[in-house]
Amino acid sequence: MKFLLLILVLQVTASGSVPLTRDAKAEENEVTFAQRYLGTFYDLHMEDIPKTKMGVHENLMENKIQEMQQFLGLRVTGQLDPPTLAMMHTPRCGVPDVGDFRTMPGRPVWRKHYITYRIKNYTPDLAQVDVDYAIHKAFQAWSDVTPLKFRKINAGEADIMISFSRGAHGDFYPFDGRGGILAHAFAPGAGIGGDTHFDEDETWTKSYRGTNLFLVAVHEIGHSLGLDHSHDRAAIMFPTYSYTDPNTFHLSPDDIRGIQSLYGGPEQHQPLPDPNGGDLSICDPNMRFDAVTTIGNQVFFFKDRYLWWKDPKTPKVNGGLISKLWPTLPSGIQAAYEIEARKVVFLFKDDKYWLINDLRLQPNYPKSIHSLGFPDSVKRIDAAVFNPLYYKTYFFVDNWYWRYDERRQVMDPDYPKWITRNFIGIGPKIDAAYYSQRHFYFFQGSQKLEYNSQVRRVTKRMKSNSGLGC
Repeated sequence: MKFLLLILVLQVTASGSVPLTRDAKAEENEVTFAQRYLGTFYDLHMEDIPKTKMGVHENLMENKIQEMQQFLGLRVTGQLDPPTLAMMHTPRCGVPDVGDFRTMPGRPVWRKHYITYRIKNYTPDLAQVDVDYAIHKAFQAWSDVTPLKFRKINAGEADIMISFSRGAHGDFYPFDGRGGILAHAFAPGAGIGGDTHFDEDETWTKSYRGTNLFLVAVHEIGHSLGLDHSHDRAAIMFPTYSYTDPNTFHLSPDDIRGIQSLYGGPEQHQPLPDPNGGDLSICDPNMRFDAVTTIGNQVFFFKDRYLWWKDPKTPKVNGGLISKLWPTLPSGIQAAYEIEARKVVFLFKDDKYWLINDLRLQPNYPKSIHSLGFPDSVKRIDAAVFNPLYYKTYFFVDNWYWRYDERRQVMDPDYPKWITRNFIGIGPKIDAAYYSQRHFYFFQGSQKLEYNSQVRRVTKRMKSNSGLGC
């Protein structure tokens, strides 16, 4: 692959092509620029044709412009009209263009379903935790629709090495400064295969400002898995960058068809990825859930990108991907609770929360957890549980808990308090919690503790997956 230097600010008249009356040098710059772009992304090799054969030059150039216009969804004119030049100047990926969720030449793929990645260095534009999260979420977008599982390692050689660099950075494809090429990635394979490089001269962000790292990472990881560019503008694999809200992002049907043509769809009841590289199933004796809540007469269990639900009165356990039930909800829900009388469920991840009513995700979410009254020092909720007897919700954060008055919509005064001091036998930290029949059920590691709130003591100890058919 080669890389495009987008440094010219072009002024093109409304006639729709490069005008004959223009300054000769300016016209030459535009044509040279277009030739370089078409050479990089559409395999135009003008140097192979003798300059004496101007007609061949012009026909080849026109054909390549038409090819580009057709691929990128422009009006096919064969001329360097304003929309064509504008598209050439749009920030984009450095991989050449082919069509319709095609795979890379030779159809390279990973011959395994467990793939490691490592972030070799970090951009100063974002906190390290934000980079880790963006990259994790980008991999998760692809693992949600395939049998692939990705694991981050912090040392040694990973299958996919991720780095931030500027200019020449050792792969013979130097970056071009701010704008233009944002990143590039290599097809699956040994050595540099699968590696992804981001241009450090860009301003990387987690919002609409600058260049959103998550969105570019999803695109480049698509290349790392073997996908080429798509001509579908709705696809993340379309060559040029455009912003969409990461909280509502999902792969397009074109993206999903492409990646599943390489790896197939997600396995039914596939095992969960273990951070140490092995497999976890719902019946693993070390299973620890991220969040648990009642929803009606069912109990829902969240783990990574999966959820299971079960009616305690029946033996059947249902399960699947979170994205199948709520496509725009992120994976890795960390806390959840239900207010049954209002038929609402609150789901938490990091510093945001979502509202579900009658199993439908509500608009105008997510919202900040700080709108509930948490101080800025609280970055995430470990567990939450609603007590219908007092109409209070308990939020657990590290070794502390807060109590929220759902009627007055305010935090109760004199909180937070120590978990171990007020919930005897519980703590110091809690993974998940739910309420049923005047009992709290607290999850700590691989244990589930039944806690009687009236006598304030633990009344039963079980495995975390007790009652799930294990």
